[in-house]
Parts: sequence; C-alpha cells; structure tokens
Amino acid sequence: MTRTVVASATKEIIIGFDQPFCVIGERINPTGRKKLAAEMAEGNFETVKADALAQVAAGATMLDVNAGVTAVNPNETEPPLLVKTLEIVQELVDVPLSIDSSVTAAIEAGLAVAKGRPLVNSVTGEEEKLEAILPLIKKYNVPVVAISNDETGISEDPDVRFEVARKIVQRAADYGIPAHDIVVDPLVMPIGAMGTAGQQVFRLLRRLREELKVNTTCGLSNISFGLPHRHGINAGFIPMVIGAGMTSAIMNPCRPQEMEAVRAANVLNGADPNCQEWIMAYRDHQPAAPGAVAAPSEGGASSGGRRRGGRAARRSAG
Repeated sequence: MTRTVVASATKEIIIGFDQPFCVIGERINPTGRKKLAAEMAEGNFETVKADALAQVAAGATMLDVNAGVTAVNPNETEPPLLVKTLEIVQELVDVPLSIDSSVTAAIEAGLAVAKGRPLVNSVTGEEEKLEAILPLIKKYNVPVVAISNDETGISEDPDVRFEVARKIVQRAADYGIPAHDIVVDPLVMPIGAMGTAGQQVFRLLRRLREELKVNTTCGLSNISFGLPHRHGINAGFIPMVIGAGMTSAIMNPCRPQEMEAVRAANVLNGADPNCQEWIMAYRDHQPAAPGAVAAPSEGGASSGGRRRGGRAARRSAG
C-alpha cells in the first residue's frame, strides 16, 4: 500500500489509501489576498499566525505555506520571506508543512530551515523544473507534489495529463526517488467552464491509483470556480474524489460544510474506526437554525480557486 510520510519536528503524518483524508490548509497564501500580501511584504505576520492557528483548530492535517507576494524579482524577494514565514508557522503549530513555491531558490531556502519532513509543492513536467527540483527532493529526502502539466501547458485531455504524471514519476525514479514520495496533482478544472471536469478527474484518479500507485492531491476549490454557493459544490466533490482515490487536498479547513464532508467520507471509507473522530468532532454539534444562510466566500472566490492562476503566473520565475 502506497504511503507518503510527512512530518513536523514532533508529528508524523501518513498520506495513503488506507489513511484518513489529508487536509492541507490553503490559507497561508497571499495569491489573490491583497491584504495578506501587503502585510507579509511589510514584515507583519499577524494574519499568518491567526490563519495557522485557525486552520489547525479546524482540523487541518498539514499547512501549505506560500510567500509569493510579488512577481517582481521573486528569485530575490521570495526566498527570505518564505524562510521567515516557515519559521514562524512551525514554531506556532506542530503539523507538517507544505513548502509552496514556483521559485526554485525559495524551495531550496525553505528546505534548509524546515523541520521534520515537509512536502514540496511543487514540480511540473517541464524539463527545466524537473532538472531543478528533483535533485533537491533527493538531497533532502522529502516528498513532492507533481503537477500534471508541462511545456505545452495544461491539457484538457485527461489522458495527456496522466502521461505527464507518468513522466514525472519515471524521471523521479531516475534520481532514486520512489513513487510513494510523488503526490500527483491531476489538475482539477472548473466544472462551470468544463462540464466533464468531474468525470475527468474521477477517471484520472483511478488510473493514478491503479497504474502508477501514487498518492494524489489538488486545489480542491478549483472545481467550483466561478459558480455561486461554491461550498455546496466543494462539499459534494470531496466524498466523490475520495471514493475515486484522492488521498489529500489543498483546501480551507475553516469551512464547516467541507470539513463535515471530509470527516463523513473518512467514516464511510473505513478510515475513522468506530467513528471516533466523527463523534469527537460532532457529539455536541448544534444544527443550524432553519433558514440560516451560509456566509459567502471571501471576495466571492476562494484562495484555492485563485492559487493555480497565481502559480502559473509565477512558474517561469524559478
């Protein structure tokens, strides 16, 4: 059974088909969050601290940490800012971290200060990225997110995205990196723009699990980008992707509706023995008042829906 081990200084987590779904908190990411970007650029980390604590309290298994506040000279500005952010977060919470950057120098700087065994987010199928990132993964003996796009961009054909994932797994093997340390992001498309996006990702996930035998992740809220009441779509998507084989997702754990879907899927998937985690989370749960309306997402779009665009815009920087 494929198991990807991540760890902080004090806590080890396993991402795997027989494990509870791994919730990677997305909030420490200034992409699309102007206020947070401005704060971080000024050396103000109060929102970072608050987001770290809130996500762990809400049930995040890991935290994604991104410091891409500007597209101006990211090779110079991003590494020290990412290091500072990682140091602050890992002193505040004990969950494993995901080092999120498209800047190779920032990833390398982050790996030098990260405690435990972080996840690197990410490498693509582009030759330049493979040659830059995979040696770091081998050197530091850490797992990496493999995004299923290459020099040709993001294909709408799921078979093409599968072949890109296969290429990354094979190239990683050339460096002595095992498949269990590759966590593939099959790239979830917005269902509002591509009506087959859900069906595509379910089919891709099954192939990734059965043929490549790798763990998987995604920017979960990409699926609902551009639609109203996004939390409803996201919450419906979660148990379906888990059923198809997805083992983790970058998402906002502070949304109760979506975390309920994760915990329920863990129960039904046999990953919550005796329903213990469900009972601990909801034994004192009070139902919402009749007619209550869910709060709208920040700015009408979640950071998860924006992060792929932000990453793509900065991808060539490293």
